[in-house]
Amino acid sequence: MSARDLSATADVTTDLVIPVLNEAHVLERSITTVRTFLTTHFPYQWRIVIVDNGSTDGTDAVGLALGMRFPDVSFLSLSQRGRGRALRHAWTKSDADVVCYMDVDLSTDLWALPRLIGAIVEDGYDVATGSRLTRGSRVTRSLKREVISRIYNLFVKALLFTRFSDAQCGFKAVSRAVVDRIVPQIQDQSWFFDTELLVLAEKHGYRIKDLPITWVEDDDSRVKLIRTAWDDIKGVLRLRRHLWRGTVPDVPVVRSTAKRPSPIAGK
Repeated sequence: MSARDLSATADVTTDLVIPVLNEAHVLERSITTVRTFLTTHFPYQWRIVIVDNGSTDGTDAVGLALGMRFPDVSFLSLSQRGRGRALRHAWTKSDADVVCYMDVDLSTDLWALPRLIGAIVEDGYDVATGSRLTRGSRVTRSLKREVISRIYNLFVKALLFTRFSDAQCGFKAVSRAVVDRIVPQIQDQSWFFDTELLVLAEKHGYRIKDLPITWVEDDDSRVKLIRTAWDDIKGVLRLRRHLWRGTVPDVPVVRSTAKRPSPIAGK
């Protein structure tokens, strides 16, 4: 995972980043739900990091209040929008052993979170990502979103020759080495950040765990599907050009190969 062998420590730390944009109506409820789960069921030390990126509905006030109320919640604010920008900012500022993120709508069942982090801490993967398209996943979403997702992921595989199954699921964890060596290479600041992270990590030889999840579509989702899909297509073509020309930097793989014998005592 990093130059520091996590198998020799007794206190693996995890930052769970939740990027938010105009989510004042749901933020407090979601953070309360996540805190309750982590306190009860999460076997690693943890901190929640809320990252507001350009909200105009009072999300910043809610986030600041939560940060003052709970010592294990911190709040960061960016004036510019973009989920990728928010994740880059929070991850690169973090000193945690493992960083992850999930969407504020909590579409992914929280019971997958220990398995997500365990894939890195226990099983030696460098990236763990939730997948709605792999065997064992249970997904509830509209036909439109299902079709668009499957077409997009087939497009990624066809052009970039990737092996991961679901590029855009908002549920990922990465090791410190990936933050240090892969995240700085990512150009996209928005939704394509996820795909670019997985593609660059895989092409550089980092190990990716596809994790089946239970996922329920949020009826209040603000994602503009057509615009986002078009931006993603342009991002895939950009990556294809870089890979074809060999202009993606060569980054040495650095990881810990030792498995932890058992989960550590949690928070």
